[in-house]
Amino acid sequence: MPEYLYKEFSANDIADFEPAMKIGLLATVNPQGQAHVTMISTLKTAGPKELVWGQFMGGTSKSYIRNNPKVGWMVMSLDKNVWRGKATFTRTETAGKDFEFYNNQPLFRYNAYFGVHTVFYMDLIGHTGKGPLPMNAIIFGAMKTMLARTLGSKSPKKVMNPWTIGFFNKIDNLKFLSYVDSDGYPVIIPAIQAQTLDPSHIIFSPSVYARDLEAIPAGVPLTVFDMALTMEDVMVRGEYKGIQRIGGVRCGLVEVDWIYNSMPPTPGQIYPPVAIEPVREF
Repeated sequence: MPEYLYKEFSANDIADFEPAMKIGLLATVNPQGQAHVTMISTLKTAGPKELVWGQFMGGTSKSYIRNNPKVGWMVMSLDKNVWRGKATFTRTETAGKDFEFYNNQPLFRYNAYFGVHTVFYMDLIGHTGKGPLPMNAIIFGAMKTMLARTLGSKSPKKVMNPWTIGFFNKIDNLKFLSYVDSDGYPVIIPAIQAQTLDPSHIIFSPSVYARDLEAIPAGVPLTVFDMALTMEDVMVRGEYKGIQRIGGVRCGLVEVDWIYNSMPPTPGQIYPPVAIEPVREF
């Protein structure tokens, strides 16, 4: 797991978290004890030992965090610096300084359809500190993953559809792994090199963030969140089979058995297929 060496945010961290244009991820815990990852662009600090974010649309993560306050989080700035940590959800507010701050931002102030209606607060447990995304290592890891994908044996089982497969195999997409650690807090690990092996498996070279990836226990439910800067994203989950030789290349292997559409207007499970129920009450 990552080393959360810092117990508060520095003045520079607080300033770096302030811009609206950044990537924020939140990993919550669902009722089955599995990690659920959501993009939260409003995530920022509310002081040296507190984080805050604003809700402007629905989604299951908001109910999960109310039932289980243990959270993993990650922030990536536009200059590709990364912070990762864990926090504990404490309360919500529907008015006040942070509520006004969010709704005075251009994205919400001039939006006729939605604004931030609830502000969530979390106490910081610890974070890794600021670190650059290792792009050269990521490119090398992506090449090794692509080699394994080309040479590895394929499963005929159809879980991911062609759109999902094509989306995962875009080298310029951002991909992240998440699982619930032994302390009950979710962990988030960048894995931009991840790709599909076939319609039911995702693989990744463990050569980037090697210490964190090698520490993932085989057998845990592992969530993979894939997003593009065009605001498209998809999340899959499955049993982590550990690091194996695939086409002669060492790769982590995820056997996918669940897929979730995170995008508006209707986030929800898309695999296994959900039965369509008739509307009987209005």
